[in-house]
Amino acid sequence: MAANMRGLTQFIADIRGARVRELEEKRINKEMANIRKKFKAWCSCHAADGNLDGYQKKKYVAKIIFTYILGYKVDVGHMEAVNLISSSKYSEKQIGYLAVTLLMHENSDFLRLVVNSIRKDLDENNEVSNCLALHAIANVGSSEMAEALSEDVHRLLISPTSQTFVKKKAALTLLRLYRKHPTVIPAAEWALRLVSIMDDQDLGVVICVTSLIMALAQDHLDAYAVCYTKAVDRLHRLVIEGEYSATYAYYKVPSPWLQVKLLRLLQYYAPSEDATLRSVLHEVLQTIMNNSAEPSRNVQHNNAQHAVLFEAISLAIHLDASSPLVGTSAVLLARFISSKETNVRYLGLDTMAHLAARADSLEPLKKHQGTIILSLRDKDISVRRRALDLLYSMCDTDNSELIVGELLRYLKVADYALREEMVLKIAILTEKYANSYKWYVDTILQLISAAGDHVGDEVWYRVVQIVTNTEDLQEYAAKVVFEHLKSPSTHESLVKVGGYILGEYGHLIANDTGYSPLEQFQVLHSKSQFCVASTRSLLLSTYIKWVNVFPEIKPQLINIFERYRHVLDAELQQRACEFYSLASRPDDDEVLQNVCEEMPPFPPRVSALIGRLNRKLGDTEDKRTWIHGGKEMNLERHANSRKATLGPGSSTTGTTTVTGNTDAQDVMSSLAGLNLSSPGEQSDPSRVDSSVVAPRVAVGPSVEKWFNKLIYSADGVLYEDVQIQIGVKSRYQGHLGQLAIYLGNKISVPLTSFTSTIHVSDAEALSATFAKIPPNILVPRTQSQQLLHVECKKAFSSFPILTVSFLAGAHQSVSIRLPISVTKFIEGVKLGQADFFERWKVIGGPPREAQAVFPITLDGTGQLDLVRYRQVVSGNHLEILGDVDPNPNNLVAAGVLHTSVDGKVGCLLRLEPNREAKLCRLTVRSTSEDVAAEVLRLIEKLLRLDSS
Repeated sequence: MAANMRGLTQFIADIRGARVRELEEKRINKEMANIRKKFKAWCSCHAADGNLDGYQKKKYVAKIIFTYILGYKVDVGHMEAVNLISSSKYSEKQIGYLAVTLLMHENSDFLRLVVNSIRKDLDENNEVSNCLALHAIANVGSSEMAEALSEDVHRLLISPTSQTFVKKKAALTLLRLYRKHPTVIPAAEWALRLVSIMDDQDLGVVICVTSLIMALAQDHLDAYAVCYTKAVDRLHRLVIEGEYSATYAYYKVPSPWLQVKLLRLLQYYAPSEDATLRSVLHEVLQTIMNNSAEPSRNVQHNNAQHAVLFEAISLAIHLDASSPLVGTSAVLLARFISSKETNVRYLGLDTMAHLAARADSLEPLKKHQGTIILSLRDKDISVRRRALDLLYSMCDTDNSELIVGELLRYLKVADYALREEMVLKIAILTEKYANSYKWYVDTILQLISAAGDHVGDEVWYRVVQIVTNTEDLQEYAAKVVFEHLKSPSTHESLVKVGGYILGEYGHLIANDTGYSPLEQFQVLHSKSQFCVASTRSLLLSTYIKWVNVFPEIKPQLINIFERYRHVLDAELQQRACEFYSLASRPDDDEVLQNVCEEMPPFPPRVSALIGRLNRKLGDTEDKRTWIHGGKEMNLERHANSRKATLGPGSSTTGTTTVTGNTDAQDVMSSLAGLNLSSPGEQSDPSRVDSSVVAPRVAVGPSVEKWFNKLIYSADGVLYEDVQIQIGVKSRYQGHLGQLAIYLGNKISVPLTSFTSTIHVSDAEALSATFAKIPPNILVPRTQSQQLLHVECKKAFSSFPILTVSFLAGAHQSVSIRLPISVTKFIEGVKLGQADFFERWKVIGGPPREAQAVFPITLDGTGQLDLVRYRQVVSGNHLEILGDVDPNPNNLVAAGVLHTSVDGKVGCLLRLEPNREAKLCRLTVRSTSEDVAAEVLRLIEKLLRLDSS
């Protein structure tokens, strides 16, 4: 920069040549005065095309930037920098952007002047201008700029014509804007389009987009749920298939940064129920662990492998803490916590703490308890902190005394930065895993004596609460605290505990040798002169209690009240006056006795110590999926977070249920006097009910026609448009089924970032998983097949929804219902006339009977379309029984529904069409009222189509 501007070069040389600060300031002041003069002359002559060209403005603004970098205050050049941004020359534009990012803060009024110029550079088909604009947005990142330009940045990111380095910068710019102004970015609206970029061929783009998605997914888990499959697929391609360029191999480790991000992203979501995804993830994690089994001599290679390995172990723990992979991980971690490398020890202890927070059994960790305790004395404070966290997480009733004892011994020599956290953790462990109340009191008093100023009020509050609520502990606590108060140096927190406990329960030990009222008074009062006013106030309350129970020391106590009546502190003075008045009343006065009654037990309450610890630790930018403190605490945290997440969102699916029912109501209103149930007529998309909003399905006459046909047939077209065709071929056996979904690309360009997902509204009743992860590219003019495995667990009433999304110029998404109904899992049963009617009577009427009467149309000859009726009934897998009903026009059918949870459910059907009335009565009886209602709904809908 300076080489092309002689004036700037000379200015820098003069500044460097100044031997003292005064000369430097003189030279800078002279230059700033000259620049002001030039800019002022330019402004006055601006209407007449002034005398400053772009080169001169660039030079002067560069001098201003250099002056600012040196630390001098700059109050000139802002407007000129704004003008330089609009220049068509790169060198001038670059200086303008540099000045804007350095000289202007995010609330500067000048930023409003540059928004349009930045937008113009973002819209240009020039990647250099795009990058300069993105740098400015990311560095300044004001709220106004985020609102005005976030859409343009997003457009650059998703544009197929953008260069890879522009996409990377756009992704990181959006990440910066989201972290500063999360409400400005429509994260949920952009979810599918952003996730599709995870299939980009350039791993650099994938890394940047994954960083963005990690931030967005933390706050919008459901919207970005599709990224789970993308992350698993990308890990499989990196680790198993080796699909990466040599550029992204860091010391023979394929893109370790991307692997770490993807493994971390997967931990934000609950373990997948999809057996295919679980199998692929298991293979990936096993491969990562096998690759890291033996350390290499190359330090950089080890560092990269360890980074990936520790994140893989964390994911394995998150998926299933009792899996064989976690057992392998425990062996590896035991080796790492003894490593000579500080970083490896740190990561080993941190990951082992994660294992302790999730594991059902702590026995594998207890084998290395000695090594972990030794880590408390590591030379690196960060390792010591991780060892403290691990001991806190792996503590239980068996090893609590050992761990707490070690922590108390270490507390005396621990770093001051660790002491407050250690005190909280020791107090929590002592209370949670105390084998006896006596040990609890001894330990807490030792803690208060050793920690001193690092003991918060919450600790001694909790001691007082537990002693007050435990009658058997009160005498022992009074003796122990009295012995602690005898020591020459006693911390003020211990004086507070002693004052409260002796005031309430000192009378229980007053008759024992060495614990007389006078001795208690002398020991406690000797500490008061070193205490602050609030502690003295508490001691005065102790003394008034003693006036009531220890009349032998009443004169000494009244004397103290008398002296404190004249202190300057208003609180102390008021207490002393009130207590003096009470103590001076006659001995037979009941007022003093009533005022000084023993404190009642405290109401049960949760310890405030854990909340204090969590507030102290706080949240980081990259949120943890677990906390220190054992499995119970993590389960409680997870339950609370789910309540907070699902509470307000549980009613999000209620609005779509009413729509689409209008036509059905119109039909029913024309059949006055017939008892028909409205739920059977609700449109299928609206029946999807879940805590997660179901995708909006595609609609249209052809789509509805294809879908209805596939309800009673095994194969056919499910959806078709100008770009894609989707067909289905199915087969069912018992409670299991298999669908072959054919996806055809009808255009001459590939469909990239191809994603197929299944939404099942009731996962407890029906499971649907792909046999393998679908390919992410659909080549031109070809057809791809995906196998879908389905299992019927219980009776269900909603159809699974297949969502297909892809890039074909723009991002497109299609959601369609899959023709998987409860009747697909019915197996026909042959019955004779006697058997059929016997079972028909056994099942009986409502509620295990569902019946509907609806209009029908006749065929072209004015006869009943019996062939069509048979086709529909048999297509729903019911066996049509001949010679059962004496009326040849009636149809009788039987079948058994197979479910894996509820077992077999019998189902009988009777169809009675009436040619003269043009009505049909359909009756279904089943051992399950839900099955009867659903079979009736499905068959009635198909038969109604003829009359509509």
